Amino acid sequence: MIIVWILLGLVVLLAVVGVVMYNGLIGLRNKVEEGWRQIDVELKRRHDLIPNLVETVKGYASHERGTLEEVMQARSAAMSGASTPAAAAQAEGQLSQALGRLMAVAEAYPDLKANQNFLALQQELTSTEDRIASSRRYYNALVRELNTKVESVPSNIVANMAGVKRAEYFEAPATEAVVPNVSFGGDAVGGSGSPAVAPSTQPGAVGGPSTQPGAAPGALPQAQAPGAAQPDPTTDSAPGQGTPNA
Repeated sequence: MIIVWILLGLVVLLAVVGVVMYNGLIGLRNKVEEGWRQIDVELKRRHDLIPNLVETVKGYASHERGTLEEVMQARSAAMSGASTPAAAAQAEGQLSQALGRLMAVAEAYPDLKANQNFLALQQELTSTEDRIASSRRYYNALVRELNTKVESVPSNIVANMAGVKRAEYFEAPATEAVVPNVSFGGDAVGGSGSPAVAPSTQPGAVGGPSTQPGAAPGALPQAQAPGAAQPDPTTDSAPGQGTPNA
């Protein structure tokens, strides 16, 4: 009789563990799907910004028809509805490369770079790219966690029984171009100088910083001008100021 109760207890324990694993896998799968929907929303916003950007560039560089058409074709391919995240990443990578060539064309037109509508679109595009990159990191972290459970013992047994499969990462190809973005600094609009240009990471791009509007990327500590007066070593240094090296 005791053996029967022990066996019954083991069955109940295994059932409880199985239910807990099943609920965890289903919850994680739902989070992965939610993470992908967040990426999809930002990608659609990116696609919606591109026609206005192309029209603005066309007003100043209408003869760059080949580049403009290439951007719109890449946009159409990205909006066609990829069946998997990997296919979507490939299409978005092609769109990023086309946008990079469009921005390179824009660099040759100072009046275009000073156009307020162009700058506003650039700012919106940069903000969207940053949100895509953030959503991508969140999504890929969930995918890694789900895939680990699907492949690990004993959760893989429950995953097979529940039909929970591995999810795909959203990763851009290594050849994806980095789109230059205008840094909205001091006299970027209406000033005598041209706006500074800095790289902005595309969704899923491999490496590279993400430029925020108005940032001063790559700022270096200010060096002392040649010939400047050196402090007298025989006098006390100001608080917090070290003695210069010999």
